[in-house]
Amino acid sequence: MDETRDETRSKAARGKARHRRRRTTALTAGVPLALVAAGALAYGNGLGVFGEGAQAHAGTADTTATAAATDTTATAAAAAWATDVADGFASVNALGQNGTYGGRGGKTVTVKTLADLEKYATAAEPYVIVVAGTINMDPVGKEIKVASDKTIVGSGTAGQIVGGGFFLGSGVHNVIIRNLTIRDTYQGTWNDKDHDFDAIQMDGAHHVWIDHNDLRHMADGLIDVRKDSTYVTVSWNKLSNDNKAFGIGWTDNVVTDITIHHNWIHETEQRNPSTDNAAHAHLYNNYLQDDPDTDITSSYGNYSRGATKMLLENSYFQGFKNPVIKDSTASIVQRGNVFSGTSGRNESGGTAFEAGSYYSYGLDKAADVPSVVKSGAGPRSTIGTTAATTTAATAKAASAAAATTLTVAKDGTGQYTSVQAAVNAVPANNSSRVVISVKPGTYRELVKVPSNKPHVTIQGSGSSRKDTVIVYNNAAGTQKPDGSGTYGTGGSATVAVEADDFQARNLTISNDFDEAANQSLSGHQAVALRTAADKVFLDGVIVEGDQDTLLLDTASKDKLGRVYMTNSYVIGNVDFIFGRATAVIDKSVITLKKRWDGTSAGYITAPSTAADRKGILINQSTVNGDVSASSFYLGRPWHAGGDATLDPQTTVRNTTLSSAIRSTPWTDMSGFSWKDDRFAEYKNTGAGSGSASSNRPQLTDAQAADQEVADWLAGWTPTAS
Repeated sequence: MDETRDETRSKAARGKARHRRRRTTALTAGVPLALVAAGALAYGNGLGVFGEGAQAHAGTADTTATAAATDTTATAAAAAWATDVADGFASVNALGQNGTYGGRGGKTVTVKTLADLEKYATAAEPYVIVVAGTINMDPVGKEIKVASDKTIVGSGTAGQIVGGGFFLGSGVHNVIIRNLTIRDTYQGTWNDKDHDFDAIQMDGAHHVWIDHNDLRHMADGLIDVRKDSTYVTVSWNKLSNDNKAFGIGWTDNVVTDITIHHNWIHETEQRNPSTDNAAHAHLYNNYLQDDPDTDITSSYGNYSRGATKMLLENSYFQGFKNPVIKDSTASIVQRGNVFSGTSGRNESGGTAFEAGSYYSYGLDKAADVPSVVKSGAGPRSTIGTTAATTTAATAKAASAAAATTLTVAKDGTGQYTSVQAAVNAVPANNSSRVVISVKPGTYRELVKVPSNKPHVTIQGSGSSRKDTVIVYNNAAGTQKPDGSGTYGTGGSATVAVEADDFQARNLTISNDFDEAANQSLSGHQAVALRTAADKVFLDGVIVEGDQDTLLLDTASKDKLGRVYMTNSYVIGNVDFIFGRATAVIDKSVITLKKRWDGTSAGYITAPSTAADRKGILINQSTVNGDVSASSFYLGRPWHAGGDATLDPQTTVRNTTLSSAIRSTPWTDMSGFSWKDDRFAEYKNTGAGSGSASSNRPQLTDAQAADQEVADWLAGWTPTAS
């Protein structure tokens, strides 16, 4: 019975394989992309270490704005840029800060004067500060002391800070400086020791995102990350026309974690960047350009100093002298960089780290970096801007586009007493998000979100994902009430999602079919959640069952079905993550259960993937459970309907495996050999991990670079809404 599948399931989807998106941002607005110590999570601890309400939501409009500093909260909050959060190390959950989202949750003000900029930037409360014109610093070299929880963003290409910059002092955190031009404190001497005028300087700050700025022609450095500042991401900036581009460190403590990607460093002499005693410096897809016969000539490019560990990937160096150098005590690991017309030192050595162990990211091809970065770096017209008109008609349209919330409560205190009733109330072919907020309780019902109701979120409103439970007990062999036959595996789902752009968070979805009490029933597959749609985002949920818990399907065999699950639990024993979708289980816990009779044996995945699609990716997660050692397989190939053209795929990477995993972790199924399909591991750890062999294939670094989260999601960035 365990070796067979319900052949009524449809075949795996076909379609052209997708490639990594150009730019990876934080995958969630409510949960950062930090590597979580998933093994420390306790199933009974509510939200565990993932946190609850970790990030603020867009604020409401305030009518007290002055003429000089206009409150634009209502319109700004509706803009896409207003929900952006940091990627890279700035997204990591650490030091009490859950990623970097700046002033979200505070008022949005538009400023045009130095007085107003300084007033809001130094305030104790959070603000989104939109700079809508040129602000001249007085005196020249002035650096505004930015307080925590601030977003300072230029309005399109209009926001300029001339003659000064920003300073982030010790303990300042959660700051975004974005889409600004900061320029012109130059005092006539390139290597100016007398005028420490930087564009952005931080001393002991953490969780800072510097993005899409144009920084140039300053008296000292453009960016200084000093005195143990950490969890910093610098992305998509233009740094030019200066002596020192970017300095990091200057402390004996090795604590700084920094990500630097997609920056255009052009006509700068030194510190491009210089990285001193950084614990983790991840540099990728940067374009360093030094044109001949110009006033500024490079002395060196990327520099790893002291005890720095630097990972340098897919960057492009053009015309630079000494493009990559390191101290004897430092480390640089280079991968995939291009050097054109460079000369002098180009060094590497030592060991670094795997950035993918801390956050997800995607690499552009190094050969494409000059065009990608030159076209994408610097201020964008689409960032920091709001609607051009506020007529009654546009206000009405904006209101219609805003998310609608429907409440569900068993005790009658909501609009509906069942989840399905709320789903039924969603208009057919709705064009905007509908959030179904479900109050704590156990909802014993079947829920189906039909294909004509996209953009639906079902969200538990309790303090824990265990507070709100949707549960039922159908199995494949359960007779339908109308006598028309049995449900089959797919039809047994407690929750069935057939609509694109679906989200679920902070709840439990369960199938509690009692196998022990139904031994005479043929067909014990009992699905908790079935998805048959594209862009399904499962965030902070528990999906629990025994056999066939989580069915990741597609709408039809020729349609793409992408699923991203993060910060969640999946619990089961037989083929309990299965189907033909392109699915990522990321930073989650996979808990193995014993069978109904107390025995330990099972299979985690059963992919049914088309040959030209990606299957199931388990990334940065933990596999555990109270089961016997060496009793579970990582997976087996499900050729639905005996279809030999399928090419099932499971990749398990950077994941902690308990001793429950067999030393030969893959096995055959229904006459199909796993060795004819796509099953592999990469840098797993734990008692259940193992070295490469013919029975345990491991990806090479090059292969792993093409099997990351971004490759699976193919241009989709899941964002909480």
